Amino acid sequence: MTEHTRLPLGGMSAETFLRDYWQKKPLLIRGAFPDFQSPLEPDELAGLACEENVEARLVELEGPDKAWQVSHGPFDDETFARLGRKDWSLLVQAVDHYVPDVAELLEHFTFIPRWRLDDIMVSFAPPGGNVGAHVDNYDVFLLQASGQRRWQLGDVMPEDASIIDGIDLRILADFQVSNDQDWVLEPGDMLYLPPRVAHHGVSQSEDCMTFSVGFRAPSMDEMVTSWADYLGEQLEESSRYHDPDLEASGDSALIDDVTLARVRQQMLAALDNPEQMAQWFGRTMTQVKYPDQLMPPMTPASEETLRSALEEGDLLEPAPGSRLAWHPEGKQATLFMDGDGYSCSTALAKRLSSTRIIDQEILALEGAGALLATLINRGSLRWVEEDDDLDDDNDITDD
Repeated sequence: MTEHTRLPLGGMSAETFLRDYWQKKPLLIRGAFPDFQSPLEPDELAGLACEENVEARLVELEGPDKAWQVSHGPFDDETFARLGRKDWSLLVQAVDHYVPDVAELLEHFTFIPRWRLDDIMVSFAPPGGNVGAHVDNYDVFLLQASGQRRWQLGDVMPEDASIIDGIDLRILADFQVSNDQDWVLEPGDMLYLPPRVAHHGVSQSEDCMTFSVGFRAPSMDEMVTSWADYLGEQLEESSRYHDPDLEASGDSALIDDVTLARVRQQMLAALDNPEQMAQWFGRTMTQVKYPDQLMPPMTPASEETLRSALEEGDLLEPAPGSRLAWHPEGKQATLFMDGDGYSCSTALAKRLSSTRIIDQEILALEGAGALLATLINRGSLRWVEEDDDLDDDNDITDD
């Protein structure tokens, strides 16, 4: 394993972490990223928060209109100019979609399946800035990027835990700090939290920036609804309720247990389709968070032009925010990318889902040219170009 892909677990193996901590209990990792230097400056984060289509929030403990006021971007210079030097937080979602150096951090977390990764949210706060004591319904790694933040942890909270009424945030009404679960994190330190662990993080410095590596955890409601919708599209119109074993009844309005058992058996038989479930799950877990980020080329790519470009040294990469996974299917495989499934060879599926930069060597794999052209024309792949610098005209640290 190279230094670039070292595990950020303080020397702990992935197996130990997954066995003892993942979705079980919190873990503080001092020096998870030794000598860490943030790949993002606060002013660059402010610039992102001013962009259209970037999901950003501003939380002010004492806002212009009320306490715990939440505002949504895009913001402007006037917004940042009126903020003081304490008691507010700027949170920008999916920063890895816009800043390649931030996206590279995800390579350190591939001991967890890629399709579980969601995005990296970045928060900046001057002293006192926080979003209140709360819980998340998903796993998260909280990496301190610059400055210091104090984290206090409580218990695992039930679904019906009381929250404070009348404010824009779901802040716990009763937050009790657990014994010894109180730390100040320095740059490079990281805290892992399982779902629904109560936590409260407060900035301790003027340059406090925290990277939150979050994971996808769809609710059972979402999964059952999505699975039923997908399966319903696959079922034949002729597949209907049937009762050839029907017997005469003395009550024509009665729905008896025999009928319910028959319905249950027929529905479970329709639902229990492992291959269809694999196709649905792969599509569901690779759906893009922001579909507008997938930009098909103005001129559609052909297999011939694609081959020529790769052979001349051009490179391809997934579009920002693209998600990939794959599933074996006999001697072939299905490559899942951005909510769609593509049948291809196992070697091609594994190569595309495990590399970020695609060069001409991939053309040696069966069916590569045609599939790459399709993915380019869908906007899931793009040609590598020099990245534009972020707009840093917005000074987040001004009075």
